[in-house]
Amino acid sequence: MRPLLHELRLFFTALQFFTRCPVPAWVGYRPAWLQQCARYFPVVGTVVGAWAALVMWGASWIWPAGICAGLSMAASVWLTGGFHEDGWADSCDGLGGAVSREKALTIMKDSRIGSYGALGLILMLGLKAACLVALLDFHPDLALLATLWTHSASRAAPLALMHKLGYAGDAEHAKAKPLATQAGGGSLVFALLWVLALSGLIAWIQPNLVPSLCAAWLAMTLVTLGLQGLLERRLGGYTGDTLGASQQLAELAGLLAFAGLINVF
Repeated sequence: MRPLLHELRLFFTALQFFTRCPVPAWVGYRPAWLQQCARYFPVVGTVVGAWAALVMWGASWIWPAGICAGLSMAASVWLTGGFHEDGWADSCDGLGGAVSREKALTIMKDSRIGSYGALGLILMLGLKAACLVALLDFHPDLALLATLWTHSASRAAPLALMHKLGYAGDAEHAKAKPLATQAGGGSLVFALLWVLALSGLIAWIQPNLVPSLCAAWLAMTLVTLGLQGLLERRLGGYTGDTLGASQQLAELAGLLAFAGLINVF
């Protein structure tokens, strides 16, 4: 029972860190749990994806596809506090220009948003909305399953970066703003197995989605590897902002894959 209770604490730690969801008071908190809970990132993504899909489903009874997509995205942003979107915008500001490593890190720590960040955020949200509208117009069930899956699977991208790269940010800044800064091979395997299990469940519900799931896996893998190479060259590692950016990029890549193979459904 004790190991199971500890794992439950780690899940709630991850849920509390990445969402507004309340957790039981008995969970408590220890700094070490923030590192250990990294393997539950995709599980939290499943919670977020289920919430976004539920809002989309409810809205579909009243409004057209564009409004349903907007409300679903707004619901997920509200639940997560725009955590990953903020990281994406800061990363665009820091990495958008031809600046030194030190300057890029300084820019990303600035709470203000610049032109690269604003444009990146507009394009990211716009493309995700366009994918969801296309999926909803084709078949609402496809949009619901894609939303659930991409939110979950995209949370494995930050773990891959944490496993492959070192932390490149300011150590004191990380202490002031708590951040999971490492992920062992076991955590990455656990996360990937969770995504694999969810993929299997969706494939069982809709067998004709197998090609789309495979394409989405491939797309997410490629953008994660591409971002890993960029971060190695520009920063020598990752920061909290770039982890958020990796989730956003992976989610968009997955949605684009689903939308690109829309006729397979």
